[in-house]
Order: sequence, then C-alpha cells, then structure tokens
Amino acid sequence: MVRTPLTPEERERGERLGRLLREARAGRSMAEVAASAGISAETLRKIETGRAPTPAFFTVAALAQALGLSMDEIAGRCTPVAEAAA
Repeated sequence: MVRTPLTPEERERGERLGRLLREARAGRSMAEVAASAGISAETLRKIETGRAPTPAFFTVAALAQALGLSMDEIAGRCTPVAEAAA
C-alpha cells in the first residue's frame, strides 16, 4: 500500500495536535497517559512528535478522554486559523 504524501496543512495540524497533547499531559508520563487511553506509549510518542500526524479518530477520542479534553477543544486548537474562518 502506498500512502499519499501529507500536505503542509496536514503536517501543521499534526504538529498542533502533538503540542496540545504534550501540554495537556503536563507532568504525567507518556506511559501513564497511553495506558489510560489504551494505546502504546510508542504510538503516543509518534503523535506528539508529529511522526503520526493523522491518527485514527478513535485514538484521538481515547486520548482526549484520558487527558480531560473535549473533541471540540482539540478540533478548535488543531485547525489552522485560515481553515477555521472558511
């Protein structure tokens, strides 16, 4: 299977998501948050560093619940300003 290259906007959105998750994780360890969300610490690391900029919806939902974030908050903080205005 060949993946379509990510657009610059998709990369930016992934970077925003990673920053948001790192901020929300605060003092909690990656392993603790990942276990709470039911994903591997390696998956969380890839998302936080932008190496997995387009995680599955259910992965994001599980992380949101584990970190006490709403999906609306994640969408609002990860959508570039130009996209949000459109």
